[in-house]
Amino acid sequence: MLGIGTSAAEVTNVSRHGFWLLLGDEELAVPFAEFPWFKQATIEQLIDVQRPTANHLYWPQLDVDLAIDSIRDPVAFPLVSKPAR
Repeated sequence: MLGIGTSAAEVTNVSRHGFWLLLGDEELAVPFAEFPWFKQATIEQLIDVQRPTANHLYWPQLDVDLAIDSIRDPVAFPLVSKPAR
């Protein structure tokens, strides 16, 4: 059985406030204030993003997994852990 096709995830811009992800025809902002795991990441670490399923992103160099829905609506997904220091 073949897997469900998903479009790749691509980081399109990075600023001191966050970064933007292109997911097919949708672009999402990922603010560091809401996603502190990425604040100290290098550009290389940020752009190494995988999309194993339609609603799942993974940054292997950072060991960060996120549901795409948590980026679309971070208020619905409160932080449950603190970033490593």
